[in-house]
Amino acid sequence: MRILTPGTPGWPEGLSDLGVLAPVALWVKGDAGLLTSSLGSRVTMVGARAATGYGEHVATELAADLAQLPRVILSGGAYGIDGAAHSAALAVRAGSTVAVLASGLDRYYPAGHQELLARVANTGAVISEAPPGAAPTRWRFLQRGRLLAALSASTIVVEAGYRSGSLHTAAEAHRLGRPVGAVPGPITSAASAGCHRLLHDQMATVITSTGDITALTDPPAPPDAPTLSAPVGRPPARTL
Repeated sequence: MRILTPGTPGWPEGLSDLGVLAPVALWVKGDAGLLTSSLGSRVTMVGARAATGYGEHVATELAADLAQLPRVILSGGAYGIDGAAHSAALAVRAGSTVAVLASGLDRYYPAGHQELLARVANTGAVISEAPPGAAPTRWRFLQRGRLLAALSASTIVVEAGYRSGSLHTAAEAHRLGRPVGAVPGPITSAASAGCHRLLHDQMATVITSTGDITALTDPPAPPDAPTLSAPVGRPPARTL
């Protein structure tokens, strides 16, 4: 475990956009260099803890495709969408995911993800602004949302209830001027009501493929730029 502070090597530049709300320190396990790569190389993916099979399937496909591009996927280490995103990224490439926790790094939360978070720390990174020994609390979960938003070029909400904490992360990204995407779901699904709320309020762009995510943050290519071929294996712009 190591500690990072503003102005020292390894401090993520994206956090400066938070102004006075920026953390005073970050504790890190793993590769802190993943936080100092270009902002556009990182995508935050969040969503419901009580995710449906549909939501976990979409999160798995999107995270796996993004990891292959390659991008680094940030999430909160929770059950549901977070866990699906971390697991899918790990299955594709080492160093492809970062977990931002609301607890101290000596007490991974949730307890059921101890093994998953240890794998994330071994090949990627696990970070927190809470000091060792700190327990996860409601306000720490809310505070974590601003870090998830600030550390990535875009935030994608895969599945979320109408009052989901994921909407707080999306709101923080919107406040920072970072693009937000939301995956639509069945209109009868309460687990997608938050995504539909973001789309209705015009705070998010519709996400139906990996290409939609990259289009949120990647500048358009010049008209005479050569077309890059898709990587062998999984297509980068899968339509779900």
